[in-house]
Amino acid sequence: MLKVVNDIRINMDGKGCWMDNVFIEWLWRSVKYEEVYIKEYDSVTGLVQLLKQYFNFFNFERPYQALDGKTLAELYFRHSGAPEGRMRWIRQ
Repeated sequence: MLKVVNDIRINMDGKGCWMDNVFIEWLWRSVKYEEVYIKEYDSVTGLVQLLKQYFNFFNFERPYQALDGKTLAELYFRHSGAPEGRMRWIRQ
């Protein structure tokens, strides 16, 4: 009712909110061009296993110039207040 009275329209096509998608678009671009497009997979199980390895690399091993050579995990765990041991546990 409030929507009708105030002439509010829900935008379902994503126009105007590109900034909300920047991170996920960057992530999927990286996954596609650094993993999926350059390898062959024997099965869906093989694909899932290699994607797990890639995301482990992406989060825990890959240094980022914009983060002064730190990994995404280092940045996340430093600011989240999570103990260092938790980082090792998640990575396994």
